[in-house]
Amino acid sequence: MRRLFPVTEETAARAGAFGGSAVAEGAAAPGERPGHGSGAGAEGPGSAGGGSAVTAATVGADLVDREWSLAELALAYAYPESAGREVWLRANMVSTLDGAGQHDGRSQPISGAADMRIFGTLRALADVVLVGAETVRQEGYRPVRARAEFAAARAAAGQGQAAAVAVVSASLDLDFSVPLFTSPPVPTLVLTGAAAAPDRVAAAEQAGARVVIAGDGKGVDPARAVRALAGLGHTRLLTEGGPRLLGQFVAADVLDELCLTISPMLTAGDAQRISGGPRVAVPHRFELVSLLEEAGFLFGRYRRS
Repeated sequence: MRRLFPVTEETAARAGAFGGSAVAEGAAAPGERPGHGSGAGAEGPGSAGGGSAVTAATVGADLVDREWSLAELALAYAYPESAGREVWLRANMVSTLDGAGQHDGRSQPISGAADMRIFGTLRALADVVLVGAETVRQEGYRPVRARAEFAAARAAAGQGQAAAVAVVSASLDLDFSVPLFTSPPVPTLVLTGAAAAPDRVAAAEQAGARVVIAGDGKGVDPARAVRALAGLGHTRLLTEGGPRLLGQFVAADVLDELCLTISPMLTAGDAQRISGGPRVAVPHRFELVSLLEEAGFLFGRYRRS
């Protein structure tokens, strides 16, 4: 992986929490990579870290023909310092050169090994992973697993052992017998509206989920959902889609950052874009923070201007 555009240096002081020991990522279970609103897959193999703490200068150097360590990726994608006090919502999505956010309903065919490593890193940095109910139903969504490589850094940041999954659902038409609800390392959250069916709310709670009301009707208000999670102490938010949920966040103007993988593939067809839903009156402008490249894949990080 090599740097094409400088990464930020604002979090260099925290890099030492990831340095010093070898790190390796195991393959994720099927369904653990349904991010971007589609597709299951693995987080992908990592590489051994270096023998010293990583600094911003290290990541800022041109790194050619080698995988970045988890320490370097964690620094490159670190949340802003303010995210420990104020809510910050980032999205992680993948798109082909011709704008397809999936192929045959899944993102795995348009992804790659480096994308999987970044996918796993973003999850390890977050307090909560937000996902739409349709994605959960289609992809067999699983809990975010606790990872020893990030344990010290999460503890230093005041985070739990792993990010919670927050499912956004109006109907609560969910299978509460799956591992996402029966065996997560931290309880799964279910965001719904005040008018949700009481029997479905009871079923979610009986399964061990924490139901969070984030809307006055049956549906969820995107801005209210973000505030509700912040009220629970979850300020580092990550959404992996699907496209409809991301579109709602965009329309509500609550998205702070987009981590976008551009896959060097063409699919044609009528595949959905990474973001759907209501059209915004005026396009929201984002600025490029960093750009990385590996095997023809581009990994851009964009922030609200």
